[in-house]
Amino acid sequence: MQVEVLPDPAAAAERAAAFIAERAQEALRERGRFLLALSGGHTPLAMYEALARHALPWQQVEMFQVDERVVPPTRAERNWNPIRRLLLARAAAPAPHGHPMPVDGADLVEAAGAYAETLVQVAGAPPRLDLVHLGLGADGHTASLFPGDPALEVDDAWVALTGVHHGHRRMTLTLPAIDRARCILWLVCGADKARMLRRLTEGDETIPAGRVPRNHAWIIADRTARPADEQP
Repeated sequence: MQVEVLPDPAAAAERAAAFIAERAQEALRERGRFLLALSGGHTPLAMYEALARHALPWQQVEMFQVDERVVPPTRAERNWNPIRRLLLARAAAPAPHGHPMPVDGADLVEAAGAYAETLVQVAGAPPRLDLVHLGLGADGHTASLFPGDPALEVDDAWVALTGVHHGHRRMTLTLPAIDRARCILWLVCGADKARMLRRLTEGDETIPAGRVPRNHAWIIADRTARPADEQP
């Protein structure tokens, strides 16, 4: 696991976007397309904007979600909305191929299965994404894999549904789907993440984030999340 510490969230977002663009160029040279999965939340918003400014052949990018809240499509809590607004709509045309999680239907179990099928159709059987972007919660969760939630233990599906967390059910990639990614990028900002970031870098498997593989993972953090006295 490699760690880069930037002075502030803005610098961390720019670096994370540049990192994704670098990986995209590698994937495009080697395989002719780039399969990316993005997490939601507030932290990556500036990263989305910065990534849209990179000159990539966007029509060769397939963009998935790591997780999504089960809320109506017009709600601000919907993770896909800022991805669409800040990244897909601003990237040079033709735009990336977007694959939003289907959380609007009545049968969420069927919808999760359908998204898993989409992953297989695009990324192979078993699916292998080029890069999965993850965030880190102050409780140690990542994606929508929360402490104690049954979705954290799913090992026979690529997509799962969670219980209610912070007022909403979620659809999420499972640990097996995340584990298979060629590269995992963590973007972690804020002093409230410092304790969990330390546990993550120490390989603490008692938190959900600590169960994500470390050998092909990079962390980009700001200085408040990774104070100087905790840096190697």
